[in-house]
Amino acid sequence: MADNDDLRIGIICYPTFGGSGAVAVDLAAALANRGHEVHVISYASPFRMESSGRLLFHEVAVPEYPLFKYPPYAMALASKLAEVATNHRLQILHAHYAIPHSMAAHLAREITGNGTRVVTTLHGTDITLVGSDPSYRPSTAFTLRRSDAITAVSAYLSEETSRTICDACEIEVIPNFVDPVRYAPSEHLPLREIYAKDHEPLLAHMSNFRPVKRVLDVIRIFHRVYQDHPARLVMVGDGPERPAAERLIRDLELHHRVTFTGAMPDAAKLLSQADAFLLPSDGESFGLAALEALSCGVPVVGARAGGLPEVVTDGEVGILEEVGDVSNMGRRLSDLLGDADALAQMRRASRRRVEETFRTDHVVPAYEALYRRVL
Repeated sequence: MADNDDLRIGIICYPTFGGSGAVAVDLAAALANRGHEVHVISYASPFRMESSGRLLFHEVAVPEYPLFKYPPYAMALASKLAEVATNHRLQILHAHYAIPHSMAAHLAREITGNGTRVVTTLHGTDITLVGSDPSYRPSTAFTLRRSDAITAVSAYLSEETSRTICDACEIEVIPNFVDPVRYAPSEHLPLREIYAKDHEPLLAHMSNFRPVKRVLDVIRIFHRVYQDHPARLVMVGDGPERPAAERLIRDLELHHRVTFTGAMPDAAKLLSQADAFLLPSDGESFGLAALEALSCGVPVVGARAGGLPEVVTDGEVGILEEVGDVSNMGRRLSDLLGDADALAQMRRASRRRVEETFRTDHVVPAYEALYRRVL
């Protein structure tokens, strides 16, 4: 196949807020912009997808029957994939998140018998949580072994997959990426005026508020910073840990300093206004939100765990401490906020790291090369 041949690709993803869906949709858009025909398949239109002539969405209908206690989404997805692959002569089915997407892609290939290649991209909890569960491990291992190619978003995740699921699998690391135009530093600060005054440091956190994100640690880091600076904290997102976070905020008498925004489809506008981004998770497989913050020129404070150290260089573009060490995270961040020159230098280094390593136009060609190899 010649390098300038356009490809016909199916992208399978979850449509909800979260790293895997965001990366899948951004990849689909980037591929379409590069001239390929891309079809996104899911049970709902992804939260930030915009269809165009080369980027199309196909909704999976899941009928409910009294016989089914749980509607069999994987079967409906496989049928839709087979239909789209046949009607549009797809060459690649690219499954983001192993279960059920990769399994459905394999089944669709068996249904059509047309030799469509299957690429599986691992994003994190599909291995560390879902895939490692005894109920799903055999299925996950099977789908990986049968994939024509497997990618992982970090070396950490690749190693975890080999250790826990499939030690014989060959896994290529292709990192997440970000559009440096969309996520960029801003000198115009209209949102900052809403959340903080000119002299007040503004900290931000963005997640699905699940236990792994350690949202209570975010509050404790902020509390430590507040001892030295009249800071403000903006919490973007929602999830099961929000009530506990709100209780802790009341207990620490920080309610007048913390704002919950709920989900924000275009968080770049807020990230670019912050002075630091807090992400003290148990273990990010990559940390897409951290990458988006760095692209906005915002240093990241997080834990030295999972794949985050592959994104955030401690002391250069952010602060990394051991999981749960909120005292040192808060102390070091407080010192940074008190040194305007050091903060400005770290802001510049954050943006530079993205420009040099994680730009969309640097990473997407790696996926194109992978597609051509498996074809």
